[in-house]
Order: sequence, then structure tokens, then C-alpha cells
Amino acid sequence: MNRTFGEFSAVAVAHPNIALLKYWGKRDREFVLPVTGSISMTLDIFPTTTRVTLVPGTSADRVTLNGRPADDETFARVSTFLDLVRDRTDRTDRAMVDSANTAPTGAGLASSSSGFAALAAAAAAAYNLKLNARDLSRLARRGSGSACRSVFDGFVEWHAGIGSGRHGDNSSFAEPIETPRWNPALAIALVDTGPKAIPSRTAMQATIQSSPLYLAWAFSTLHDLPAMRAAIRDGDLTTVGAIAESNALGMHATMLAARPSICYLSPPTISILHRVTELRKGGVAAYATIDAGPNVAVLCDVSAASQVLKELGDIDGVLATHLARPGHGVRVYDGNVA
Repeated sequence: MNRTFGEFSAVAVAHPNIALLKYWGKRDREFVLPVTGSISMTLDIFPTTTRVTLVPGTSADRVTLNGRPADDETFARVSTFLDLVRDRTDRTDRAMVDSANTAPTGAGLASSSSGFAALAAAAAAAYNLKLNARDLSRLARRGSGSACRSVFDGFVEWHAGIGSGRHGDNSSFAEPIETPRWNPALAIALVDTGPKAIPSRTAMQATIQSSPLYLAWAFSTLHDLPAMRAAIRDGDLTTVGAIAESNALGMHATMLAARPSICYLSPPTISILHRVTELRKGGVAAYATIDAGPNVAVLCDVSAASQVLKELGDIDGVLATHLARPGHGVRVYDGNVA
């Protein structure tokens, strides 16, 4: 993580991450502490750029998203997050926040992970709050759990930590997983770029409270964590992919079994899953993962990416495809991004 500090203003750029072992459920909602750990890949596409500028003498924060004033809910989340930063410094100045997403917000493409990673880094720099990478991940987690993983490059593990409250806060952080020289890629198929009918936070809580499958999925995730960590370190695409696909489908099964049922999967989503299975039968190592939304990311070797992208693009209902490789964690600047 590169960091330089400006005079009460900073710009940060962060990329979203796609979880291969999912974060789905909080044990402590105030401190955003997860029920299980998770593992993700930070992407090299869809960056969020956020500028935070302190405005002494004003009485309220100002927040714009993609050039427009933020809605009330987004404003409240951002301002509350800035309060966390102000509480750790000797500055109480309000701030102007300008953020631009290149991924569709709220469509299940992890835009909140890049958004709050960029906000955390830019706000810390603007308020001159000097944090190491681990503590920055802990701060970003308070805005959006998955944001803690976007602090780091490539493959990242978010440790669930132990306990709740301050103790849990100190023990729950993200860190990178050392990887060999291998060539993983994610072929991303967009089938819907609009906001989700049910926000992830709402669906997550409803699943925990009502799904009879949730605990079984959580225990399975705990078992899968060391296996996936080892497979990433070994560059074992087949094992990483098989675990990721099973974990994602299990997460969606918990939602389908919730009362009332929650379904993010659309007909094109199901068609993609069938096509991925057909690719494997044809000898292509390809594995699907789906966040809380209808869009699908397919893990494969970069050598197979062109074929996978073509297969996905031929499916009725797929609006666009994108290729992602492991990308950089958050970067902070004291002026315009070069």
C-alpha cells in the first residue's frame, strides 16, 4: 500500500474483491465482525476513486457519488464512518467526499468493498491518521465488511477474530495470502446492472435469523478455510475453484431456505452455471462463484479465459463480460491520480 499525505485532502483508489469463500453473516453488527472468515481475490478492474477534503467551519459532511449528491442512506453510512475516523484524531472538521464507482453500485459486484476501502484510506490520510495496513483493514471493515479485503493485493484472507466488541475488533482483520507464480483469472458475466431488490445487509440478517441451512453452511466454511488457503499457496486452481463453487452455491442455498425465501439467481444465472459445468466436462477448469446478486464470476486459468468469455457471452441474457486478474490493494495520493 503506497501512502503519501496531503494538507487535509487525499485521494484513494481501490478495487473491488470477489470472495471465493464468502462472508455471509455478522456475529456483531456494530463492529462488523463476521461469523466466519473469508477469502477473496482483489480485482484489477472496476476501481473506485474517492477524494476526502476537510472543510473547516462547516457543520455537516457533504457526499457525492458519481457526481450526484448521495442519497440519505449512503450519506448516513459515509458520515457515520467519518465519525469513526474523527474519533481517533484531534480533528473534528467536517469533510467533503467525492467518490466515483466504475462498477454498478448495488448490483452484486462488490462495489461497497472498493468504496469503503477507498474512503477509509483517503479519510485516514486527510485526517492524518497514520495506520499500518492491518489497522487500515480493521477501519475499512467498519464501513463494509468486505472492504477490509480490498486493502491488499491479490488473494486475501479476512480473519473472523474472536469474541465481540472491542476484543473482536482487534482480532478481526485482513491480510494477504502468499501465492506462487500462477495465472488465475475471473471471467465475469453481467446479467443485471441495476440495484438489488433486497440489499445484502438485509438479506444477510434475514438468512441468519430464519434459514435452517445457515449453521451447516457456516461450519462448512470453517472447514474450507484452511483447505483453500493451502490450495492458493500451492497454485492449485482445481481445488480453489471446486471449494469456491461449492461455497457460493451453499450460500445461495441458505438464502433460498430462508423464511421468506430470498433468491438473487435469475434465469441467465442458472444458464451460466450449466455452461460452466459443460466447460468442465469438455476439459476446461472453470468454476463459478456468485456474490449476493445475479452476476457470475468464473475462475479459470488465464490461458482459458478467452474461451470462457466467449462461452459466457453467447448465453442469452448476458449483457456484458469482463476479464479480471489479481489486482492492487488500495493506493493513496495527495493530489490527482496519475
